[in-house]
Amino acid sequence: MSRLQLALNVNDIDAAVEFYSALFDTEPAKRRPGYANFAVDDPPLKLVLFENPEATGTLNHLGVERESMEEVEAQANRLEAAGLSLDTEGDVVCCYARQDKHWVTGPDGQRWENYVVLADAGAELEGRTTADVAAGDQPAAATEPVKTGDGGCCGGAGSTSTTEGQLAVVPAGGAGACCAG
Repeated sequence: MSRLQLALNVNDIDAAVEFYSALFDTEPAKRRPGYANFAVDDPPLKLVLFENPEATGTLNHLGVERESMEEVEAQANRLEAAGLSLDTEGDVVCCYARQDKHWVTGPDGQRWENYVVLADAGAELEGRTTADVAAGDQPAAATEPVKTGDGGCCGGAGSTSTTEGQLAVVPAGGAGACCAG
């Protein structure tokens, strides 16, 4: 089942997780420092939260999570046939997930992504807070220091996340200003 994605900038990730857990009667599917996402069944929604108090607005970006690469490719073909220009990213690490995706920009500058999650990344950070990481409280599985940027990977000046013991730098802005996972 595909589902609409709504990515929001929030001031306080803990307060936002508490609110959206109550609103949608579900716990986050993924929780990382400054980041959480919910896989809501009813209504079908992927809600992504980025702790990004410096953001100038609440909306980070929009998207559609797809079940397969074939669905992402079919949407890319359909959008290109409609004359829309796509920014394509293959096998990228963004917001604690490996993804294949493409981006399209709406007439008012809003960014939309069609994506499929290929694998999880940064699982050793599950449930940790930005304060934990800043205090040097490192997970046992990390082979190098784990760092997070402002707002996960979609806000601020970029971020880093750990994937399979390696640090992956994910710049903010541009085509990669995502993120879903």
